[in-house]
Amino acid sequence: MYQPRLETLPREEIEKIQLKRLKWTLAHIKANNAYYFSRFGDLDPHDLKSISDIKELPFITKDELREAYPFKLACAPKEDFVRFHMSSGTTGTPVINPYTRSDVEQWAEIMARSLSAATLTHKDIFQITPGFGLFNGGFGFHYGAERIGCFVVPIGPGRTLIQLKFIKDFGTTAIAAISSYPLRLIEVARAEGFDFKETKLRVGIFGAEVWSNETRKFIEEEMGIETFDIIGMTETGGVGLGIDCIAHNGIHVWEDHYLVEIVDPETGESLPDGEEGELVITTLTREGLPLIRYRTRDITRIVSRGRCTCGRSMLRLARIKGRTDDMLKVKGINFYPRQIEEIIMAHPETLPDYLIRIGKKEGKDFIEILVESRSLDESLKRRLEEEIYNYLGFRAQVELLPEGEIPRREGKAVRVEKIKD
Repeated sequence: MYQPRLETLPREEIEKIQLKRLKWTLAHIKANNAYYFSRFGDLDPHDLKSISDIKELPFITKDELREAYPFKLACAPKEDFVRFHMSSGTTGTPVINPYTRSDVEQWAEIMARSLSAATLTHKDIFQITPGFGLFNGGFGFHYGAERIGCFVVPIGPGRTLIQLKFIKDFGTTAIAAISSYPLRLIEVARAEGFDFKETKLRVGIFGAEVWSNETRKFIEEEMGIETFDIIGMTETGGVGLGIDCIAHNGIHVWEDHYLVEIVDPETGESLPDGEEGELVITTLTREGLPLIRYRTRDITRIVSRGRCTCGRSMLRLARIKGRTDDMLKVKGINFYPRQIEEIIMAHPETLPDYLIRIGKKEGKDFIEILVESRSLDESLKRRLEEEIYNYLGFRAQVELLPEGEIPRREGKAVRVEKIKD
């Protein structure tokens, strides 16, 4: 652990810290942005008696953050900003998060914890493939790696042949990437006769996209590594909000920096632990853009608030199932792309690249699933169609394709194509 005392605090101590920092955050907003604080009416931050009182405060959404472009909700003077990052999921007006020096230090701290949870130490050679630019990924990994003393290979995205060359030539032991990128590494490695098991690579830290347990197993087997699922978003300060540990039984959220709620996506009502809903995050230590009850749109549940076998006491979330705006509907049935992926990847013949084509044809719901596969056997096609019907309740047409037939794109993988009638 990077900070053993803090990462193993008793539940009572965690909640005391959260209440104290929640009061500080609200007071910080009040002192620095009257417009922002007007959202909370005549609230006196010091009147809060417990962290459960937060349920009386309003949510904030991504649309509201867009409308506040560039600094309408910022809570520090511009001369205190050292830079900003921008949400990678935004189209049109971007979401801007300005960082103070303290914010950068906070980010480095939680990333050092996250990398340590993924077993990295000063002895590791860490290849960082997310970008170093307006989108936040690369910098967060870099700061955390500096804190624990890793040797950093700051290569950034793309250039897959060079990525493989550096893994071999520099003796890379750990790699960070968006979760679809290792699939591209595997594909190119096969074409080049590159064997990951002849390298020193042992750890992969992947996130930014939803990826199933089946895809995780595929990556681990093909690359001969242990993978760790990391979460985070620019709005709440960047990658590093949480990560799973060696127990792989949920994603630890750093609760002394973030307050977690799970709410019903439709009603906004709080849900009990164990029940699936939308993740809501309150930042407790951010200066530039503190957020109170930010609706992330991510669907998950609280696995446990008890102590993990790794020793950490921070609560654990289930791996992200999807986003409320990722949910698809066909023939009256709601589902997430990850559910299709889980069915596809349960078959050893299939490959990780797939495309869901969904829409209407002649006024009727239509869904077709293109799947790359080592086998183009008709019986595999029928099995996949039957399993989709049995597990999800609708009929879909499956088309099996040879490897490489589905177009590859830079950045996050495109899994859904909407068809217009």
